[in-house]
Amino acid sequence: MAPETHPLTGFKTLLYKELLRFWKVSFQTVAAPVLTAVLYLLIFSHVLDRHVTVYGNVPYTAFLVPGLVMMSVLQNAFANTSSSLIQSKITGSIVFVLLPPISYRAFYAAYVLAAIGRGLLVGVGVIVAALPFVDLPLAAPLWIAVFALAGGAILASFGIIAGIWADKFDQLAAFQNFLIMPLTMLSGVFYSIHSLPAVWQQVSHLNPFFYMIDGFRYGFFGQSDVSPWISLSVVSACFALLAGLTLNMLARGYKLRA
Repeated sequence: MAPETHPLTGFKTLLYKELLRFWKVSFQTVAAPVLTAVLYLLIFSHVLDRHVTVYGNVPYTAFLVPGLVMMSVLQNAFANTSSSLIQSKITGSIVFVLLPPISYRAFYAAYVLAAIGRGLLVGVGVIVAALPFVDLPLAAPLWIAVFALAGGAILASFGIIAGIWADKFDQLAAFQNFLIMPLTMLSGVFYSIHSLPAVWQQVSHLNPFFYMIDGFRYGFFGQSDVSPWISLSVVSACFALLAGLTLNMLARGYKLRA
């Protein structure tokens, strides 16, 4: 194969391929997660909105929406990279990605950016669908963008790790069912951790998903369970750790190259 005429050609092509991959089935990859989040919103807000306020003056429905948005971003970012890699490995089409002269850094960047794109698209869809039900303030939009991008990048990196490690779909499902889903559900999406007993508050502080969601929620209300700077520190450390691990696996060709 002839060498690339421009160092970004392979990156752009791979990014386009990954974006097109989920967009071609957007009814499944975008519309379905939005519908799921809206159903959560309708059910929980109907049951609890009149009985629960958070931070003293925030209605429960308003509190719930940012959590659902961030949950959707995280889960879909993970799903995009992990499903793409496991499908490519099982069908054997991964060889067409590995043969061209694309550096492992460009490989990583293309997959992560495409996953962030899907996650953000779903998140925006959830916000748009929720607007008829609640008025959302925007206390600090920059924090919203920072945590959405960082959270998407972290879960996209974790999805690459899972997709590389797994050899079949049920192994990948174990990541989703026993790690991603529990950590998401126990991260404060549906509640403030200050409503928990002290011991469970301490346990929640060990969950990195909590800091992603709590920091993201701060961008809407200017209030959170912990300082957004603490959340940003934890999230940044998690991203650095996972990005380093992912790049190391890609550089070695772990389970990708014979």
